[in-house]
Amino acid sequence: MTLFELNHIIRSVLESSLDEEYWVEGEFADASVGFGGHFYGEMVQKDEQGRNIVARARVTCWARNYNIISLRFQKETGEKLRRGLHVKLLVKVTFHEQYGYALNILDVDSSFTLGDMVKRRKEILAQLEQDGIINDNKDLPLPRLLRRIAVVSSAGAAGYGDFCNQLEHNDYGLFFHLQLFPAVMQGTNVEESVMTALATIADEADHWDCVVIIRGGGATGDLSDFDSYPLAAAVAQMPIPVIVGIGHERDETVLDYVAHTRVKTPTAAAAFLIDRQAQEAALLDDLYRRIQKNAEMTIQLARQRLEHVQRVLPILFAGFRQKQENQMELLVHRLQTAVMRRIEQENHRQSLLQQRLDSLDPRTLLKRGYSITMCGGKVVRTADDVREGEVITTSLQKGEIHSTVLLCKKN
Repeated sequence: MTLFELNHIIRSVLESSLDEEYWVEGEFADASVGFGGHFYGEMVQKDEQGRNIVARARVTCWARNYNIISLRFQKETGEKLRRGLHVKLLVKVTFHEQYGYALNILDVDSSFTLGDMVKRRKEILAQLEQDGIINDNKDLPLPRLLRRIAVVSSAGAAGYGDFCNQLEHNDYGLFFHLQLFPAVMQGTNVEESVMTALATIADEADHWDCVVIIRGGGATGDLSDFDSYPLAAAVAQMPIPVIVGIGHERDETVLDYVAHTRVKTPTAAAAFLIDRQAQEAALLDDLYRRIQKNAEMTIQLARQRLEHVQRVLPILFAGFRQKQENQMELLVHRLQTAVMRRIEQENHRQSLLQQRLDSLDPRTLLKRGYSITMCGGKVVRTADDVREGEVITTSLQKGEIHSTVLLCKKN
Protein backbone atom coordinates (compact mmCIF):
# COMPACT_ATOMS: atom_id res chain seq x y z
CA MET A 1 0.00 0.00 0.00
CA THR A 2 1.31 3.44 -0.87
CA LEU A 3 1.23 6.38 1.48
CA PHE A 4 -1.32 8.09 -0.72
CA GLU A 5 -3.53 5.00 -0.57
CA LEU A 6 -3.29 4.92 3.25
CA ASN A 7 -4.03 8.62 3.55
CA HIS A 8 -6.96 8.20 1.16
CA ILE A 9 -8.39 5.46 3.41
CA ILE A 10 -7.98 7.76 6.44
CA ARG A 11 -9.70 10.57 4.57
CA SER A 12 -12.61 8.33 3.62
CA VAL A 13 -13.02 7.09 7.19
CA LEU A 14 -12.92 10.61 8.65
CA GLU A 15 -15.33 12.05 6.12
CA SER A 16 -17.78 9.21 6.66
CA SER A 17 -17.58 9.24 10.46
CA LEU A 18 -17.00 12.97 11.14
CA ASP A 19 -19.27 14.68 8.70
CA GLU A 20 -20.71 17.06 11.30
CA GLU A 21 -19.65 20.56 12.40
CA TYR A 22 -18.11 21.09 15.89
CA TRP A 23 -17.59 24.05 18.19
CA VAL A 24 -13.99 23.91 19.46
CA GLU A 25 -12.29 26.12 22.07
CA GLY A 26 -8.58 26.87 21.99
CA GLU A 27 -5.82 29.41 21.47
CA PHE A 28 -4.21 30.53 18.26
CA ALA A 29 -0.53 29.56 18.46
CA ASP A 30 -0.03 30.88 14.95
CA ALA A 31 -2.17 32.97 12.60
CA SER A 32 -1.50 34.50 9.20
CA VAL A 33 -3.14 35.41 5.93
CA GLY A 34 -1.42 33.89 2.95
CA PHE A 35 -1.57 34.20 -0.82
CA GLY A 36 -5.08 34.72 -2.12
CA GLY A 37 -6.40 35.94 1.23
CA HIS A 38 -6.70 32.50 2.80
CA PHE A 39 -6.20 32.18 6.56
CA TYR A 40 -3.77 29.64 7.96
CA GLY A 41 -2.97 28.97 11.58
CA GLU A 42 -2.47 26.55 14.40
CA MET A 43 -4.84 26.03 17.34
CA VAL A 44 -3.57 24.62 20.64
CA GLN A 45 -4.93 23.65 24.03
CA LYS A 46 -2.77 24.02 27.15
CA ASP A 47 -2.99 22.33 30.53
CA GLU A 48 -4.66 23.96 33.52
CA GLN A 49 -1.44 25.70 34.49
CA GLY A 50 -1.21 27.19 30.99
CA ARG A 51 2.29 25.86 30.44
CA ASN A 52 2.20 22.66 28.41
CA ILE A 53 0.37 22.03 25.15
CA VAL A 54 -1.87 19.00 25.40
CA ALA A 55 -3.43 19.21 21.93
CA ARG A 56 -2.86 20.97 18.62
CA ALA A 57 -4.41 21.15 15.17
CA ARG A 58 -3.84 23.00 11.95
CA VAL A 59 -6.68 25.39 11.04
CA THR A 60 -7.64 26.97 7.76
CA CYS A 61 -10.27 29.39 6.51
CA TRP A 62 -10.74 30.07 2.84
CA ALA A 63 -10.61 33.68 1.71
CA ARG A 64 -14.28 34.06 0.83
CA ASN A 65 -15.45 32.90 4.24
CA TYR A 66 -12.53 34.48 6.11
CA ASN A 67 -13.33 37.97 4.85
CA ILE A 68 -16.86 37.73 6.21
CA ILE A 69 -15.87 36.14 9.53
CA SER A 70 -12.90 38.40 10.28
CA LEU A 71 -14.75 41.65 9.54
CA ARG A 72 -17.65 40.67 11.78
CA PHE A 73 -15.33 39.43 14.52
CA GLN A 74 -13.25 42.60 14.51
CA LYS A 75 -16.35 44.80 14.55
CA GLU A 76 -17.81 42.93 17.53
CA THR A 77 -14.63 42.45 19.57
CA GLY A 78 -12.18 45.03 18.29
CA GLU A 79 -9.75 42.14 17.79
CA LYS A 80 -8.18 40.52 14.78
CA LEU A 81 -7.82 36.77 14.53
CA ARG A 82 -4.26 36.74 15.79
CA ARG A 83 -1.74 34.71 17.66
CA GLY A 84 -2.40 34.33 21.40
CA LEU A 85 -6.14 34.93 21.09
CA HIS A 86 -8.56 32.57 22.83
CA VAL A 87 -11.37 31.65 20.44
CA LYS A 88 -14.35 29.41 20.00
CA LEU A 89 -14.52 28.16 16.39
CA LEU A 90 -17.17 26.30 14.42
CA VAL A 91 -15.09 23.83 12.39
CA LYS A 92 -15.37 20.89 10.08
CA VAL A 93 -12.77 18.14 10.31
CA THR A 94 -10.86 17.65 7.03
CA PHE A 95 -8.07 15.42 5.87
CA HIS A 96 -6.05 15.80 2.69
CA GLU A 97 -3.75 13.13 1.33
CA GLN A 98 -0.99 15.70 0.80
CA TYR A 99 -1.58 18.25 3.60
CA GLY A 100 -2.97 15.95 6.30
CA TYR A 101 -5.35 16.70 9.16
CA ALA A 102 -6.85 20.19 9.54
CA LEU A 103 -9.86 22.04 10.91
CA ASN A 104 -11.67 24.22 8.43
CA ILE A 105 -13.16 27.33 10.12
CA LEU A 106 -16.80 27.96 9.33
CA ASP A 107 -17.61 30.57 12.01
CA VAL A 108 -16.24 32.29 15.15
CA ASP A 109 -18.11 32.96 18.42
CA SER A 110 -17.30 36.60 19.20
CA SER A 111 -18.97 36.51 22.61
CA PHE A 112 -16.57 33.79 23.77
CA THR A 113 -13.53 35.92 22.98
CA LEU A 114 -15.08 39.00 24.54
CA GLY A 115 -15.89 37.01 27.65
CA ASP A 116 -12.37 35.64 27.79
CA MET A 117 -10.90 39.15 27.52
CA VAL A 118 -13.20 40.45 30.25
CA LYS A 119 -12.46 37.41 32.39
CA ARG A 120 -8.74 37.87 31.98
CA ARG A 121 -8.97 41.54 32.90
CA LYS A 122 -11.06 40.75 35.99
CA GLU A 123 -8.57 38.11 37.06
CA ILE A 124 -5.70 40.58 36.77
CA LEU A 125 -7.57 43.26 38.74
CA ALA A 126 -8.55 40.73 41.40
CA GLN A 127 -4.91 39.69 41.77
CA LEU A 128 -3.79 43.31 42.04
CA GLU A 129 -6.38 43.94 44.73
CA GLN A 130 -5.42 40.76 46.56
CA ASP A 131 -1.79 41.86 46.52
CA GLY A 132 -2.85 45.21 47.99
CA ILE A 133 -1.31 47.38 45.28
CA ILE A 134 -4.24 48.26 43.02
CA ASN A 135 -4.63 51.76 44.53
CA ASP A 136 -0.99 52.51 45.35
CA ASN A 137 -0.45 54.90 42.46
CA LYS A 138 -3.91 56.45 42.78
CA ASP A 139 -3.16 57.35 46.40
CA LEU A 140 -0.04 59.35 45.51
CA PRO A 141 -0.50 63.14 45.71
CA LEU A 142 -0.43 64.80 42.32
CA PRO A 143 2.10 67.68 42.35
CA ARG A 144 0.57 71.10 41.86
CA LEU A 145 3.13 71.91 39.17
CA LEU A 146 3.33 69.27 36.42
CA ARG A 147 6.19 70.58 34.32
CA ARG A 148 8.75 67.76 34.26
CA ILE A 149 7.09 65.01 32.25
CA ALA A 150 8.54 61.53 31.60
CA VAL A 151 6.83 60.10 28.52
CA VAL A 152 6.57 56.41 27.66
CA SER A 153 5.63 56.00 24.01
CA SER A 154 6.90 55.03 20.61
CA ALA A 155 9.13 57.74 19.15
CA GLY A 156 7.52 57.62 15.71
CA ALA A 157 3.92 57.27 16.87
CA ALA A 158 1.45 59.88 15.63
CA GLY A 159 -0.09 60.02 19.09
CA TYR A 160 3.25 61.02 20.62
CA GLY A 161 3.72 63.70 17.98
CA ASP A 162 0.24 65.12 18.63
CA PHE A 163 0.93 65.07 22.37
CA CYS A 164 4.19 67.01 22.06
CA ASN A 165 2.74 69.48 19.55
CA GLN A 166 -0.24 70.27 21.76
CA LEU A 167 1.96 70.90 24.80
CA GLU A 168 4.42 73.05 22.85
CA HIS A 169 1.76 75.26 21.24
CA ASN A 170 -0.65 75.61 24.16
CA ASP A 171 -2.76 78.76 24.34
CA TYR A 172 -1.34 79.84 27.71
CA GLY A 173 2.34 79.94 26.77
CA LEU A 174 3.12 77.32 29.43
CA PHE A 175 6.47 75.54 29.37
CA PHE A 176 6.86 71.78 29.80
CA HIS A 177 10.08 69.81 30.04
CA LEU A 178 9.56 66.48 28.25
CA GLN A 179 11.78 63.44 27.91
CA LEU A 180 10.82 60.39 25.91
CA PHE A 181 11.57 56.95 27.27
CA PRO A 182 10.93 54.97 24.07
CA ALA A 183 9.03 51.70 24.23
CA VAL A 184 7.32 49.28 21.89
CA MET A 185 3.60 50.00 22.08
CA GLN A 186 2.31 47.20 19.86
CA GLY A 187 3.15 43.53 19.53
CA THR A 188 4.64 40.81 21.66
CA ASN A 189 7.31 43.02 23.27
CA VAL A 190 4.96 45.63 24.75
CA GLU A 191 5.09 44.29 28.30
CA GLU A 192 8.87 43.98 28.54
CA SER A 193 9.58 47.25 26.72
CA VAL A 194 7.19 49.43 28.75
CA MET A 195 8.34 47.86 32.03
CA THR A 196 11.96 48.63 31.14
CA ALA A 197 11.07 52.28 30.47
CA LEU A 198 9.17 52.52 33.77
CA ALA A 199 12.09 51.00 35.69
CA THR A 200 14.44 53.61 34.20
CA ILE A 201 12.09 56.43 35.23
CA ALA A 202 11.65 55.00 38.74
CA ASP A 203 15.43 55.06 39.24
CA GLU A 204 15.42 58.84 38.73
CA ALA A 205 11.96 59.59 40.13
CA ASP A 206 13.15 62.82 41.82
CA HIS A 207 13.69 64.37 38.38
CA TRP A 208 10.04 63.99 37.28
CA ASP A 209 6.64 65.24 38.39
CA CYS A 210 4.70 62.47 36.65
CA VAL A 211 4.81 59.72 34.02
CA VAL A 212 2.62 59.79 30.92
CA ILE A 213 2.01 56.52 29.02
CA ILE A 214 0.44 57.24 25.65
CA ARG A 215 -0.47 55.26 22.56
CA GLY A 216 -2.55 56.51 19.68
CA GLY A 217 -5.46 54.85 17.94
CA GLY A 218 -5.38 51.54 16.14
CA ALA A 219 -6.93 48.14 16.30
CA THR A 220 -8.62 47.61 19.63
CA GLY A 221 -7.18 44.12 19.78
CA ASP A 222 -3.67 45.55 19.85
CA LEU A 223 -4.44 47.03 23.27
CA SER A 224 -4.76 43.59 24.84
CA ASP A 225 -0.98 43.64 25.16
CA PHE A 226 -1.50 46.15 27.98
CA ASP A 227 -3.75 43.70 29.88
CA SER A 228 -0.79 42.24 31.71
CA TYR A 229 -0.40 41.65 35.42
CA PRO A 230 3.38 42.38 35.54
CA LEU A 231 2.88 45.61 33.58
CA ALA A 232 -0.12 46.67 35.68
CA ALA A 233 1.82 45.93 38.89
CA ALA A 234 4.75 48.02 37.63
CA VAL A 235 2.42 50.98 36.95
CA ALA A 236 0.65 50.59 40.31
CA GLN A 237 3.94 50.65 42.21
CA MET A 238 5.55 53.59 40.42
CA PRO A 239 6.84 56.13 43.00
CA ILE A 240 5.37 59.06 41.05
CA PRO A 241 1.88 59.53 39.58
CA VAL A 242 1.18 57.84 36.24
CA ILE A 243 -1.19 59.31 33.64
CA VAL A 244 -2.45 56.86 31.01
CA GLY A 245 -3.84 57.86 27.62
CA ILE A 246 -4.07 54.75 25.46
CA GLY A 247 -6.19 54.19 22.36
CA HIS A 248 -9.59 55.68 21.54
CA GLU A 249 -12.32 57.00 23.80
CA ARG A 250 -14.08 53.62 23.91
CA ASP A 251 -10.91 51.60 24.62
CA GLU A 252 -10.05 50.23 28.04
CA THR A 253 -7.08 48.36 29.53
CA VAL A 254 -6.04 47.17 32.97
CA LEU A 255 -3.64 50.13 33.19
CA ASP A 256 -6.65 52.45 33.27
CA TYR A 257 -7.63 50.94 36.63
CA VAL A 258 -4.23 51.21 38.34
CA ALA A 259 -2.88 54.51 37.01
CA HIS A 260 -3.24 57.69 39.04
CA THR A 261 -5.20 59.42 36.27
CA ARG A 262 -6.86 57.96 33.20
CA VAL A 263 -7.54 60.04 30.09
CA LYS A 264 -9.03 58.88 26.81
CA THR A 265 -6.32 59.68 24.26
CA PRO A 266 -2.79 61.13 23.97
CA THR A 267 -4.25 64.53 23.11
CA ALA A 268 -6.50 64.27 26.16
CA ALA A 269 -3.37 63.63 28.25
CA ALA A 270 -1.82 66.83 26.87
CA ALA A 271 -5.07 68.73 27.56
CA PHE A 272 -5.07 67.43 31.14
CA LEU A 273 -1.52 68.69 31.76
CA ILE A 274 -2.27 72.05 30.15
CA ASP A 275 -5.50 72.52 32.12
CA ARG A 276 -3.74 71.56 35.34
CA GLN A 277 -0.97 74.08 34.76
CA ALA A 278 -3.43 76.73 33.57
CA GLN A 279 -5.39 76.34 36.80
CA GLU A 280 -2.22 76.77 38.84
CA ALA A 281 -1.21 79.75 36.72
CA ALA A 282 -4.66 81.27 37.31
CA LEU A 283 -4.26 80.74 41.05
CA LEU A 284 -0.84 82.39 40.96
CA ASP A 285 -2.21 85.28 38.91
CA ASP A 286 -5.05 85.72 41.39
CA LEU A 287 -2.60 85.58 44.28
CA TYR A 288 -0.37 88.13 42.54
CA ARG A 289 -3.31 90.48 42.01
CA ARG A 290 -4.40 90.11 45.62
CA ILE A 291 -0.88 90.80 46.87
CA GLN A 292 -0.57 93.76 44.53
CA LYS A 293 -3.95 95.12 45.63
CA ASN A 294 -3.12 94.71 49.31
CA ALA A 295 0.25 96.33 48.77
CA GLU A 296 -1.35 99.29 46.99
CA MET A 297 -3.91 99.66 49.78
CA THR A 298 -1.17 99.50 52.40
CA ILE A 299 0.87 102.11 50.55
CA GLN A 300 -2.20 104.33 50.14
CA LEU A 301 -3.04 104.10 53.84
CA ALA A 302 0.57 104.86 54.74
CA ARG A 303 0.57 107.84 52.38
CA GLN A 304 -2.67 109.14 53.92
CA ARG A 305 -1.27 108.74 57.40
CA LEU A 306 1.91 110.56 56.38
CA GLU A 307 -0.07 113.42 54.88
CA HIS A 308 -2.18 113.61 58.04
CA VAL A 309 0.97 113.69 60.17
CA GLN A 310 2.45 116.38 57.95
CA ARG A 311 -0.66 118.50 58.47
CA VAL A 312 -1.02 117.88 62.18
CA LEU A 313 2.65 117.92 63.16
CA PRO A 314 3.18 121.72 62.88
CA ILE A 315 0.04 122.28 64.97
CA LEU A 316 1.11 119.71 67.50
CA PHE A 317 4.61 121.13 67.56
CA ALA A 318 3.35 124.68 68.05
CA GLY A 319 1.09 123.55 70.87
CA PHE A 320 3.88 121.50 72.38
CA ARG A 321 6.26 124.45 72.09
CA GLN A 322 3.75 126.81 73.75
CA LYS A 323 3.13 124.27 76.46
CA GLN A 324 6.83 123.87 77.02
CA GLU A 325 7.31 127.63 77.16
CA ASN A 326 4.48 127.93 79.66
CA GLN A 327 5.98 125.14 81.71
CA MET A 328 9.38 126.81 81.53
CA GLU A 329 7.93 130.14 82.68
CA LEU A 330 6.15 128.37 85.51
CA LEU A 331 9.32 126.54 86.46
CA VAL A 332 11.33 129.78 86.34
CA HIS A 333 8.75 131.54 88.54
CA ARG A 334 8.69 128.63 90.95
CA LEU A 335 12.47 128.50 90.98
CA GLN A 336 12.75 132.23 91.60
CA THR A 337 10.18 132.01 94.38
CA ALA A 338 11.94 129.05 95.91
CA VAL A 339 15.33 130.75 95.65
CA MET A 340 14.01 133.97 97.26
CA ARG A 341 12.34 131.95 100.00
CA ARG A 342 15.56 130.02 100.59
CA ILE A 343 17.57 133.21 100.65
CA GLU A 344 15.20 134.71 103.21
CA GLN A 345 15.40 131.54 105.27
CA GLU A 346 19.18 131.56 105.12
CA ASN A 347 19.33 135.26 105.99
CA HIS A 348 17.09 134.68 108.99
CA ARG A 349 19.13 131.68 110.04
CA GLN A 350 22.33 133.69 109.66
CA SER A 351 20.83 136.48 111.72
CA LEU A 352 19.98 134.04 114.49
CA LEU A 353 23.43 132.56 114.35
CA GLN A 354 24.93 136.04 114.49
CA GLN A 355 22.87 136.81 117.52
CA ARG A 356 24.05 133.64 119.19
CA LEU A 357 27.61 134.44 118.28
CA ASP A 358 27.23 137.94 119.58
CA SER A 359 25.79 136.62 122.81
CA LEU A 360 28.79 134.35 123.20
CA ASP A 361 31.37 137.04 122.41
CA PRO A 362 33.56 137.62 125.53
CA ARG A 363 33.49 141.32 124.83
CA THR A 364 29.79 141.31 125.44
CA LEU A 365 30.37 139.75 128.87
CA LEU A 366 33.01 142.32 129.67
CA LYS A 367 30.56 145.10 128.88
CA ARG A 368 28.24 143.66 131.44
CA GLY A 369 30.92 144.03 134.17
CA TYR A 370 32.40 140.61 133.99
CA SER A 371 36.12 139.94 133.62
CA ILE A 372 38.15 137.11 132.12
CA THR A 373 41.27 135.72 133.77
CA MET A 374 43.87 134.04 131.63
CA CYS A 375 46.92 132.06 132.65
CA GLY A 376 49.33 130.75 130.09
CA GLY A 377 46.91 131.56 127.31
CA LYS A 378 44.11 129.56 128.91
CA VAL A 379 40.99 130.77 130.67
CA VAL A 380 41.14 130.30 134.41
CA ARG A 381 37.91 128.75 135.56
CA THR A 382 38.92 127.32 138.96
CA ALA A 383 41.76 127.74 141.43
CA ASP A 384 43.12 124.43 140.23
CA ASP A 385 44.00 126.08 136.93
CA VAL A 386 46.84 128.20 138.47
CA ARG A 387 49.79 127.76 140.80
CA GLU A 388 51.41 130.15 143.21
CA GLY A 389 53.94 132.40 141.53
CA GLU A 390 52.28 132.30 138.10
CA VAL A 391 51.36 135.55 136.38
CA ILE A 392 47.71 135.86 135.43
CA THR A 393 46.06 138.41 133.21
CA THR A 394 42.60 139.77 133.96
CA SER A 395 40.74 141.35 131.01
CA LEU A 396 38.18 144.07 131.81
CA GLN A 397 35.88 146.18 129.60
CA LYS A 398 38.66 148.64 129.50
CA GLY A 399 42.17 147.46 130.07
CA GLU A 400 43.98 144.49 131.60
CA ILE A 401 45.43 143.72 135.02
CA HIS A 402 48.54 141.51 135.38
CA SER A 403 48.86 139.83 138.77
CA THR A 404 51.17 137.38 140.46
CA VAL A 405 49.53 134.58 142.39
CA LEU A 406 50.72 134.74 146.01
CA LEU A 407 48.27 132.35 147.44
CA CYS A 408 46.14 129.76 145.66
CA LYS A 409 43.41 128.52 147.90
CA LYS A 410 41.80 125.40 146.51
CA ASN A 411 38.59 123.89 147.79
